[in-house]
Amino acid sequence: FVQRTEWSLQLMTQRALEAESNVEKLQQEIFILQGELESTKVENENLRAGQRTDVGAAKNNINFALQNLHKIIMGADQSIRQLISGAESLHFVAEVLQSIGKIYEVEAEKE
Repeated sequence: FVQRTEWSLQLMTQRALEAESNVEKLQQEIFILQGELESTKVENENLRAGQRTDVGAAKNNINFALQNLHKIIMGADQSIRQLISGAESLHFVAEVLQSIGKIYEVEAEKE
């Protein structure tokens, strides 16, 4: 039972680490997209100021940034769910291990 619990703990720890890694990657992608968004905002301001800019290119940039942002949001949401699930599982394993420790303490007191 203890070995199975330790194996589950290792598996859940690995999942949590993978989720954290995914979150870091997604944060980097968000940073890049924020830069693209700022560039698009500047482009929009230039358009409003009457400067000549390719409107089609601006629309394409905006659509591209929005598509990527939606992908990142979906990935971040999934990674966060995995991280929460892993944390809940780790909490459960900690409770099980604590219970096992109490059982051993009671058995030791009987002896």
